[in-house]
Amino acid sequence: MDKKYVYLFQEGKASMRDLLGGKGANLAEMTQIGLPVPPGFTITTEACNEYYSNGEIFPEGIWEQVWPALAEVEAASGKLFGDKKNPLLVSVRSGAKFSMPGMMDTVLNLGLNDDTVEALAANTQNERFAWDCYRRFIQMFGDVVLEVEHYNFEQILESAKEKQGVRYDSELSAESLKWMVIEYKKKIERKTGKPFPMDPRAQLMEAVLAVFRSWNNDRANVYRKINGIPHEIGTAVNVQSMVFGNMGSDSGTGVAFTRNPSTGESALYGEYLMNAQGEDVVAGIRTPNPIATLAKENQEIYQQFVDFSKRLEGHYRDMQDIEFTIERGKLYMLQTRNGKRTASAAIRVAVELFHEGVITKEEAIMRIEPDQLEHLLHRRMDTDAKLQVLAKGLPASPGAASGRIVLSAEEAERLGNLGEKVILVRTETTPDDIRGILAAQGILTSRGGMTSHAAVVSRHMGKPAVCGCDALKIDYTQGLVVIDGVEYPHGTIMSIDGATGRVIKGEVSMVDPELSEGFKEFLGWADEISRLRVMANADSPTEASNARDFGAVGIGLTRTEHMFMDPERIPIVQDMILAQTLEDREDALAKLLPMQEEDFYGILKAMQGFPVTIRLLDPPLHEFLPHSEELVVDITKLRMSKADPGSLHDKESLLRNVRALSELNPMLGHRGCRLGVSFPEITVMQARAIFQASARLLKEGYDIHPEVMIPLIMGKEEFIMMRKLVDDTAAEVMSEQNVHIHYKVGTMIEVPRAALLADEIGKVADFFSFGTNDLTQMTMGLSRDDAQGKFLPIYLDKKLMKTDPFVVLDRDGVGKLIGIGVNLGRSTNPKLGLGICGEHGGEPNSVEFCHIVGLDYVSCSPFRVPIARLAAAQAAIKNQGK
Repeated sequence: MDKKYVYLFQEGKASMRDLLGGKGANLAEMTQIGLPVPPGFTITTEACNEYYSNGEIFPEGIWEQVWPALAEVEAASGKLFGDKKNPLLVSVRSGAKFSMPGMMDTVLNLGLNDDTVEALAANTQNERFAWDCYRRFIQMFGDVVLEVEHYNFEQILESAKEKQGVRYDSELSAESLKWMVIEYKKKIERKTGKPFPMDPRAQLMEAVLAVFRSWNNDRANVYRKINGIPHEIGTAVNVQSMVFGNMGSDSGTGVAFTRNPSTGESALYGEYLMNAQGEDVVAGIRTPNPIATLAKENQEIYQQFVDFSKRLEGHYRDMQDIEFTIERGKLYMLQTRNGKRTASAAIRVAVELFHEGVITKEEAIMRIEPDQLEHLLHRRMDTDAKLQVLAKGLPASPGAASGRIVLSAEEAERLGNLGEKVILVRTETTPDDIRGILAAQGILTSRGGMTSHAAVVSRHMGKPAVCGCDALKIDYTQGLVVIDGVEYPHGTIMSIDGATGRVIKGEVSMVDPELSEGFKEFLGWADEISRLRVMANADSPTEASNARDFGAVGIGLTRTEHMFMDPERIPIVQDMILAQTLEDREDALAKLLPMQEEDFYGILKAMQGFPVTIRLLDPPLHEFLPHSEELVVDITKLRMSKADPGSLHDKESLLRNVRALSELNPMLGHRGCRLGVSFPEITVMQARAIFQASARLLKEGYDIHPEVMIPLIMGKEEFIMMRKLVDDTAAEVMSEQNVHIHYKVGTMIEVPRAALLADEIGKVADFFSFGTNDLTQMTMGLSRDDAQGKFLPIYLDKKLMKTDPFVVLDRDGVGKLIGIGVNLGRSTNPKLGLGICGEHGGEPNSVEFCHIVGLDYVSCSPFRVPIARLAAAQAAIKNQGK
């Protein structure tokens, strides 16, 4: 039996999402439950994948399935494709398994030509409508299929409006539209060398081909990369009978959400335009009306739409994003999908659906992408700040941002990649602007509504956006923005508040976010479900407090070297490093001791009741000294200025010491426990500071749990030597202070040899913390600093690697070593504590691996703690019974 590539809507099912794509499966499902869906069929994702695997040639036999399906649509609609009396017109739309709004191509009104346009005009008794459909079709087909750039048609459109003296497309007369059709066809023939195709079947074949091609366009590839959508799943193509929202005042089109996608409020939210087609709403060409006003224009249609919306949300058990058209007073449902929403809205919807009895806690947890939570942690405008509000638009996506205004996506991408903060300002955005939107801090448009492209994409990305700001006039030629007659050139700093729609002059001070009660309740469910504990990396009491606020149950890594970077301490640290005798070094260490003690006192106090893992000094000592190049410059200046010989001598002596300490490969050099082996007095000073701080806190009644981490060991011999220094110092302090401190001593496993000898090390250690940053470098033979900026992007582009191993843990290699370390360590010490403290501790895929391999905890930066908490719960749900 030949493979089936084409399914009528009534043949499909929701479970066929992989084959029919999200849009096709939902159209089938809406048809099955009896909603008014215009008839149509879906060409499968398998056809798309075979098209690419065949060298961009259509699978054999596909058209033999398309034409009978089209005949079924003709029969259902009572119209004939290409007929000169009663023509069927269709839309051709993409539809992958995962929603990719606006990223691939669509063609509407397909089937029109010089004959069928006359039939359409006669049948509808509306000449203007027919020619408006025809000019839209030629424009869209010319852009999407024939690759004649959009601006060519825009120029003709603007000329027509100027000639007739009107502002909006909807005001153009039939004669103006006929003139535009002629000019469009001339432009296409000049650009392509061929006349516009008049055969409807040829039009359909070319349009399907164009939609398949759009799967691999630049914006679609970027969108998939950003959102982790596989490149190999392909898109389906949906061919559907057209219904028209631009037939007159009793027709219209709109987009609505069953709940507010910005806040999550349980209320219908959306926009519509009368006498318009769907692209007018989404593209932001006209600023639409709120959906609530439809009740005043047509109460019956509004109530019918409310009923359908409730039915769809109940059926899919999630917030829906619905596209609809009203044709001559009849409502049609064109599409439904799970609605894109902000992180705060996603949390609220999930929590409320649980309380409404619609979903379980586990389902609620699985509804949220962990990385979405990062959007909730963005700062907002300080309410006490004095603001100079320049204009106000629609609050399209919450959050606030400041940056230099740029007027093109290309410039936003260029400056964003250089680290500049920019606000992308456009009349309206299009899917082609995706790279610029990604690089910008926020988006500001002069046209478009709450469901425009800019609004939908910004909300999904967690970017603040203000849309439909009518006061904004953009002069692309001069490179400036005009508001109330005042010019703001490209590069002017401006701020936007996506929660209120305000556009503000200059940079605005921001404040940290406050977590809602719903968010806290949601993460509480995550903690109930997860097995992994989530701890934080923190080097100061402030960071430790932030970690607690975000739900961390301990500190998994305190990096003591960060404490030495204080400008007041650097001279003392340098004295310690440059000391020529033990006595001189101990003098410097004696000055550092009280400083370190206060550091540890503050962190342990902030995290009372929870463990605090303190890593002893790790980096090469030369990092605390001036750069040799800077010293050479200083010495040259002193020599030229004939300065005091003593100053010159000191600088030259310092340069000699810096060069003596410098290493060809410092990351594999004199660092970590090797410093303690060479200079045990450094380890003793840090251990004394830890235990003296602990003794003070115990006497003050605090519940503290210090854990000392020995860094960069290769085997148990180094660990035993370092542990003895720590244990001996602890005994001395406890004797001196007459207290008992319960503490642990463990190590960071970041050298492959240590993982392979974990059974031996496990006999003498209380815990392991896998330092996945260095373990990745050493296992893969990659320098993170060099690879990420040079050849690693090439490896990713050529698919030699699926992901950046410094962002997503390499399960196959580094992960295997961790698994070996876990199994060997626990084989000799069943009570061995196990965790990771590299940057992978806050990355969801890596967190899942930590759950699978049997770690006890992950540790990450404070602001990623909520992400890790959710990821840990999802890992437990996904791996139940494994």
